[in-house]
Amino acid sequence: MSKALPKRSENYSEWYNEIVKRADLAENSAVRGCMVIKPYGFAIWEKMQRALDDMFKATGHQNAYFPLFVPKSFLEKEEEHAEGFAKECAVVTHYRLKNNPDGKGLIVDPNAKLEEELIIRPTSEAVIWNAYKGWIQSWRDLPILVNQWANVVRWEMRTRIFLRTAEFLWQEGHTAHATEEEAISETHQMLGVYAEFAEGWMALPVIQGVKSPSERFAGAVDTFCIEAIMQDGKALQAGTSHFLGQNFARSFDVQFVNKENQLEYPWATSWGVSTRLMGALIMAHSDDNGLVLPPKLAPIQVVIVPIYRSPEDLAAISEKIAPLLGELRAAGISIKYDDSDNQRSGWKFAEYELRGVPVRLGIGMRDIENGTVEVARRDTLTKEPRNANFSSPAEFVHEIKLLLDEIQENIYQRALKFREENTFLVDTWDEFKKQIEKGGFIMAHWDGTAETEAAIKDETKATIRCIPLLSAEQAGKCVYSGKESAKRVLFARAY
Repeated sequence: MSKALPKRSENYSEWYNEIVKRADLAENSAVRGCMVIKPYGFAIWEKMQRALDDMFKATGHQNAYFPLFVPKSFLEKEEEHAEGFAKECAVVTHYRLKNNPDGKGLIVDPNAKLEEELIIRPTSEAVIWNAYKGWIQSWRDLPILVNQWANVVRWEMRTRIFLRTAEFLWQEGHTAHATEEEAISETHQMLGVYAEFAEGWMALPVIQGVKSPSERFAGAVDTFCIEAIMQDGKALQAGTSHFLGQNFARSFDVQFVNKENQLEYPWATSWGVSTRLMGALIMAHSDDNGLVLPPKLAPIQVVIVPIYRSPEDLAAISEKIAPLLGELRAAGISIKYDDSDNQRSGWKFAEYELRGVPVRLGIGMRDIENGTVEVARRDTLTKEPRNANFSSPAEFVHEIKLLLDEIQENIYQRALKFREENTFLVDTWDEFKKQIEKGGFIMAHWDGTAETEAAIKDETKATIRCIPLLSAEQAGKCVYSGKESAKRVLFARAY
């Protein structure tokens, strides 16, 4: 039996790393800061992709693909964008290696230097808007509603699997519109899509808001985000949607003839979520026994473990539950029947608990005789016998579907309760400094200046996560400067 996981309360960082490792989600690669996403982890990401992709297409978007390499001159065209990403860029300067003259390995061929250096994409606004120049001539060509599933590279110095890696997977939407109003509407629509996915699929309650000017995406007019709280009291930005104005259209000289037959620059948005959502899923829901997965994203929603002493027992169990397996699959439930003989049933129970399988069914010879199944829930770690009626299990399968829905909702409500219990209204600087050391979301007044924001960050490592969209206007005094403030904003330390 492997040793127990570290406790969240004792070493949250080690607990997280051990879950990633022991639940077989991912591992570090030979390249510093990069990860190998293993099949079980990738199966969760695929479910995320599938759900999000359906939501994108339901809102009129189409998938496309753009090059991995961005000419350096493209990145430089939008000055603020270039400055924002310069420190994270991986740069390709040569296109060939050759044998080392001293016979030891390979060296860069100095005669194979690129005429223009290429950036491995940290994001794709530049290369996409260069392409849009050929796509957009008339208002009839708009809107362009494009999404890309891709990998990107941002050369992070401090990395952690899923949360911050040098290379990661994501989707990035890039749209062009004839009017400012359309683009702003698109920005809000996609923020809503992300919030719906986070809450409906990930069981992760989020706060929708707008970033302060200093926290905006480089090159954006406004950046909107969804923010979630993790079990250690830190915030995690789970998705962003950017209103880019006409900045990129102007930088790449993309113009169209409008309905009044006048030349105009189109209005742009971009929006994205990444494999960082995998980290959010782990940190928001999991416990000291391992991964806890919402049923909608679990690769295996129900596992059946036969409990037997002999091959004859296993054969009898397998034959008896065949109709149950068929009914579960027909109901669209992803199921695994683990009849392997390399581990005992107790080991299997612990393993599927560690890997976050929402429902476990245990079936032994006595259960077969009684027509019952032991049903164990991962979210509550409870178990109970239920009637199964193996010859006609439709009613039992219906119960399992309802149970999966109940587990999904319970995981969400538990996370929501945690957020509510760890969100604090703070009015004084002394109170702010004390609370930030304990963690959690702090709702406090801010005077709106970059100087105050920077001072708070410098003194406490807390940042303005967002200015919530749904919170009411409530005049007060800035928690730091004492100056007038129109409403509270959300502060936290963050990943």
